[in-house]
Amino acid sequence: MKNIFDTVELKNLHLKNRLVRSATWEGLAALDGSISDDTYKIYHELATGGVGAIITGFTSISADDFYFGGMMRLSDDKLITQYKKLVEIIHAQNCAAISQLALGAFYRKLGSKKFVEVGESFMSTEEVQRVIKNFVDAAARAEICGFDGVQIHAAHFFFLSRFISPLANQRSDEFGGSTATRAKILLNILRSIKNSTALHVTIKINSSDFADGGLDEDESLAICKILEAGGIDSIEVSGNGTSVRGIRAGVNEGYFAEFAARLAEKISVHVICVGGWRSRQAMEKILNSTKIELISLSRPLIREPDLPKKFLSGESSVSKCVSCNACYQTPAHRCIFKGRD
Repeated sequence: MKNIFDTVELKNLHLKNRLVRSATWEGLAALDGSISDDTYKIYHELATGGVGAIITGFTSISADDFYFGGMMRLSDDKLITQYKKLVEIIHAQNCAAISQLALGAFYRKLGSKKFVEVGESFMSTEEVQRVIKNFVDAAARAEICGFDGVQIHAAHFFFLSRFISPLANQRSDEFGGSTATRAKILLNILRSIKNSTALHVTIKINSSDFADGGLDEDESLAICKILEAGGIDSIEVSGNGTSVRGIRAGVNEGYFAEFAARLAEKISVHVICVGGWRSRQAMEKILNSTKIELISLSRPLIREPDLPKKFLSGESSVSKCVSCNACYQTPAHRCIFKGRD
């Protein structure tokens, strides 16, 4: 029988339990990606809370990514010292550290200071190759910083999610058209990172875009099989759109679990399932009734960073998170109820 506090061995990664902090937006970094003291405090709180691994918030691979403000970045060697400190804070609690590598959008430089966003269908082949290189370079920096792994962010309709979606990618070259050609950018990033680092490489991918003409579950499954053949070490299943409101323990938990379970039956790599988990009972039920191996949490850890410790001690078996999504309206995604207990 699987227990959420089993130790887990993955490729190039040892976890003290099956609970993963899913990448969660903080928006506290400076324009160049420098880390704030508040960010260090957030990660210290998460690491001491008992989770087995932490996937950092959205970390852009480009200095010219202006999709939104406050992004952490691994786009410059000058940032390595700061991210080493972040990793040390996480590792001090016997917690694995994974950097989520992402791109909000691609911007083409016009003149010395002016940039314009370029849609995925209108980028040159050379520009696509530049993005691939930026991901690989960022992974190399992550390894220097001491991260145990990196996560390729191909979900939530950010750049890579749009690129693999038939709804957004209308290219007619080697990076557009069929499922396999649209997925080529992911495969090239994956293989290049695997060839140049010893990192655990995971990916976050939409189970579906939930939009007419977008990526659906069958195509997502096909892309995951391509990535498995390319050497991916684990896959986190998510989906497009805002986190679902009104999740209640034992009622409607695990809204991506059906697809994640289907995927876990079809591939041999570890599947991580995020999406509305609130109770230890529901988590262990899905672990023992499917081949899903890991559970990832976001909003519950915003509410209670020490939830894993509470589960372990028996102090609690259910998260206090009420899925109101009010945290998304606050700076740094803070819970409006935290500290009012």
